[in-house]
Amino acid sequence: MMTRISEAVNYINSATASFSPQVGIILGTGLGGFADKIDVAYSIPYEDIPNMPVSTVEGHAGRLIFGTIGSRRVVAMQGRFHYYEGYTMQQVTFPVRVLALLGIKYLFVSNASGGINTSFCVGDLMIITDHINLLPNPLIGPNMSQLGPRFPDMHDCYSKAIRDKATSIAENLGIKLQYGVYVGTTGPTFETQAEYRYFKAIGGDAVGMSTVPETIVARHMGVPVFGVSVITNCGLSEQKGDHEDVQLQGRKAGERMSRLFVELIEKL
Repeated sequence: MMTRISEAVNYINSATASFSPQVGIILGTGLGGFADKIDVAYSIPYEDIPNMPVSTVEGHAGRLIFGTIGSRRVVAMQGRFHYYEGYTMQQVTFPVRVLALLGIKYLFVSNASGGINTSFCVGDLMIITDHINLLPNPLIGPNMSQLGPRFPDMHDCYSKAIRDKATSIAENLGIKLQYGVYVGTTGPTFETQAEYRYFKAIGGDAVGMSTVPETIVARHMGVPVFGVSVITNCGLSEQKGDHEDVQLQGRKAGERMSRLFVELIEKL
């Protein structure tokens, strides 16, 4: 694994003149437009990077974008990988390992998710305060001690300090925020009504098919995480799940999320 990670890191450093990003950003379904906020210096398709998986999901462009937001050097994953695509958890989280070794000090994650909390509305932005993992843990297997400890602590897995900054910025920008616990599931089916009731009973506020593995691996490597879910449907209503509508709602909310991310990145 370390050899494969090193090959990807070395290729990227060569292709970007050792750009050394400070902030990594993972853009979820329908949220790829955030890349327009970046003053792009380099763009690398995933298929050009040694050992990198290739996204198969509509709405995920499939490239790494290096550039600046204000004075900050950033790298954005325009498209992520999911367990339901048939990838192993090590493949799903491979890019996070690469970004950490490229030098990121913070990881921002975003996703489109189904609302469990009945006070949420379609289009809301939910700051992730914690998660419940119903996916295989990406750290199962031999531990690579050079990357992190065998038993990483998951207190504050979504940084409270960054959440507090985001709250203050959102108030100044007039952006309404929700807060809650994200439930990570395998997909690719949208959830049944019984599953939504179960997720609510165990403490979930939103549910989706990503984010948790990436957060676990980032925390394993000591990288603070800030996460945002765009609520694209309300699961306990009679509304049916539809991937095209998820992309549409993601794009609608994406501008507010982009404004929040841009201001927050500048103030880290």
